Amino acid sequence: MATTITAAVINEPQGMFSLESVELDDLRPDEVLVRNEASGICHTDLVAQKMMALPAVMGHEGAGVVEAVGCGVQRVKPGDRVIVSYPWCGSCPQCMEGKPYYCKEHMPLGFGGTRLDGSATMKAGGKNLSAAFFQQSSFATHSITLERDVVPVRGDHTAEMLAALPCGVQTGAGSILNTFQVGAKDSLVIFGAGGVGLSAVMAGHLVGASPLVVVDIIPDRLELALELGATHVLDAREGSVAEKIHEILPLGADYSYETSGNEQALNDAIESLKAGGQCGIVIAPNFGEKYPFSPTEIFKRAACLRGIIQGSAVPNTFLPKLLELNQAGRFPYERLIKTYTFEDINKAVEDFNVGRAIKPVLLMS
Repeated sequence: MATTITAAVINEPQGMFSLESVELDDLRPDEVLVRNEASGICHTDLVAQKMMALPAVMGHEGAGVVEAVGCGVQRVKPGDRVIVSYPWCGSCPQCMEGKPYYCKEHMPLGFGGTRLDGSATMKAGGKNLSAAFFQQSSFATHSITLERDVVPVRGDHTAEMLAALPCGVQTGAGSILNTFQVGAKDSLVIFGAGGVGLSAVMAGHLVGASPLVVVDIIPDRLELALELGATHVLDAREGSVAEKIHEILPLGADYSYETSGNEQALNDAIESLKAGGQCGIVIAPNFGEKYPFSPTEIFKRAACLRGIIQGSAVPNTFLPKLLELNQAGRFPYERLIKTYTFEDINKAVEDFNVGRAIKPVLLMS
C-alpha cells in the first residue's frame, strides 16, 4: 500500500519549493523506508535541477530512523538510526572491488529521477514525480532508499550532525584523506571556503598539511578558515591569486583543490601547482557545458588534473570515522552548520545562495 508523505516539490529550475502531499511506492526487497529527521542542503541539489525532469523532489543528505524494510534487507531493522549517502549499483566491477565511488551507474542512480530500472518512487496526483534523487530524495518526511546506501549510526548524535555529513563534508574531507592522501608538510591550496572547502581545511589541518592556503571572496569565511587550521588566506578580489600563492610557495603547491566551479579559480588552482603536483576538482565550471580549456599549464608542470567523486569515500567506514574524529575534537564540522525547519526550505536555499549559510540543514520534526 502506498504511503502518503510530505515532500518539497520544485517545478522549475531555481524556482521555489512547495511542500506537498505525495505518495511513496511500495518497498522493493532491497529497499528501506526512512523517516527523515534531517536533510542537508548541498550545491548539487541546486545544479541538478537543470539536469532532471521536473517537477522533482531533491535532497541527497538524509538522516533519520528506519520505519520499514524490504523482505531481503538484513543490515538494518525498524528503529535503527541511519545516514543515507550516495547510491551505487553493487554489481559493476568498481563496486565489486570496494570502490563504489567509481560506480559505472552513478549518474543514472543519482540524477535519473527513478530507480535504476526506470520505475518511480513517488507520485503526485496519480502522476510520477522525478524523485529517487541519489536514490533517496530526502527533501521529504520519508524516503525510499537502498539497503547498501544506508550507514547505521550508534550514539546520541543530533540529526543535523548526521545530515551534514553524507555528501559535502564527506567529499571535502575524503578528497584530502582518501584521494590525495595528503601527508604532514605537504602543501595544499583550497579554492572555495564553503562546506566542501572548509571540510578539506579541517582534514588538511588534521594531517599536518603546511602551508595550508585558502582562497575565497567572503571575509568571514576566510577568518573561519584560519580558525579551522589554514596557515594563510587570500581574498581572490585582491590581485593575482596565482602570484600571491607563489609568494607563499615559490616552487608551487603539492596539491590544489578547487570547489567553487569558478573558471578563474580553476585556472589559478592549476597555475599554483609545483611540477608534478595534483589539482582536484569536485565540480566543473559551467557544469554540463563545454569548457574552453587549454591543457598547456598541466603539460608544462607535468601535473595531474583529476575529478573527485564523494572524496573517494566508502560511507560505511568513512562516516563513522568522521563522527569519531568530531567527538574527539579533531574535526569540528559543527561550526559549518546552520539549521532550518523543513517549512523554511526556501529561506535556507536563499541563505545558502547568498553566502549566509555554509552548511544549511533542514530539520523535519
